[in-house]
Amino acid sequence: MPARHLYVHLPFCASRCGYCDFVTVVGRDGEHDRYVDALLAELRLERARLAPRLESVYLGGGTPTFTAPEALERLLQELPAADELTVEANPETITTPLAEQLVRAGVDRVSVGAQSFQPRLLSVLERRASPDDVRAGVRTLRAAGVDNLSLDLIYGIPGQTTGDLERDLDEALALEPEHVSAYELEAKPGTRFTHAHGEELGRQAEAMEGYFELVVDRLESAGYRWYETANFCRLEGRDLRSRHNLGYWLGHDYLGLGVGAVSTCDRRRWRNAPSLRGYLQALAAGEPPARELEELDVDVCAAERLLLGLRLDEPLQLAGLEASVDADALARLCAGGLVVSDGGALSLTRRGRFLGGGVTAELLASR
Repeated sequence: MPARHLYVHLPFCASRCGYCDFVTVVGRDGEHDRYVDALLAELRLERARLAPRLESVYLGGGTPTFTAPEALERLLQELPAADELTVEANPETITTPLAEQLVRAGVDRVSVGAQSFQPRLLSVLERRASPDDVRAGVRTLRAAGVDNLSLDLIYGIPGQTTGDLERDLDEALALEPEHVSAYELEAKPGTRFTHAHGEELGRQAEAMEGYFELVVDRLESAGYRWYETANFCRLEGRDLRSRHNLGYWLGHDYLGLGVGAVSTCDRRRWRNAPSLRGYLQALAAGEPPARELEELDVDVCAAERLLLGLRLDEPLQLAGLEASVDADALARLCAGGLVVSDGGALSLTRRGRFLGGGVTAELLASR
């Protein structure tokens, strides 16, 4: 079956945050048009892998809204039609012309990277946006007609307290987003961020469980559905879950375009090389970019389907996945109140969801 989910990577940023490990490029204003040319060339090369109409298109980065307006406009106009079109935006880049441009182009979902509303914590993260930028950006998007807005928050930031996180959640909820993503900070070993904050990161790691429970309890009490480990959506007449990310968690094929982008199609996974220069040169010559390729056998696909599917709040149907489940571990976890199984489907209990990865890893421990 052709893929129905498309990810497009726009790597350009005004600056690089210390904790970020995505493929990003600072500045390079003069290369935005060339990069969009390359993206569209890669799309033409790979178009046959995609369905005629898609479930979702997601523009991530980097900072997609830092891309030059004319280049971004051209890209949005030439992307395939989709039921959901999401663009990530950093608050300081959101202006009235940008918001109106996104709406005109059919963007119906915007994900705003707030991260925190505490200035000192934003400084630790090396974020440029202030809390006022977040509030102003949300107002601007609303005025332009965006009625499906997601806010990103991070917890476990060096120097953060439980009180800080409570205030961040209060500030986020005051903006009434349709969706909230709340992630624990992951600082890669050996980076300048871990060198600068190593001891404090260790202290924060010990507080993560409490932060996680606070996030879930606070958002659920405010009327949000905890539909995935780190994601929450408002309960109303329409389904406000991220359709794009649901594609990942449900094990659907997806195509990724851009430098460093990952694709999974037809039991194969490949990652475009992270070199911007190499990416531009290859596509300018009409060739696909350099890629790392991995063949995915049946066991790997089944294990990933289990691990990702159990992140959701709906039962995972086990048809075709039975061989991936350790029967002894399943019995222990059911007896311990962490997993519920009716033979044909599997789900984590509330307690099991808080333990998350540890429970799912045990289910696969014998494989």
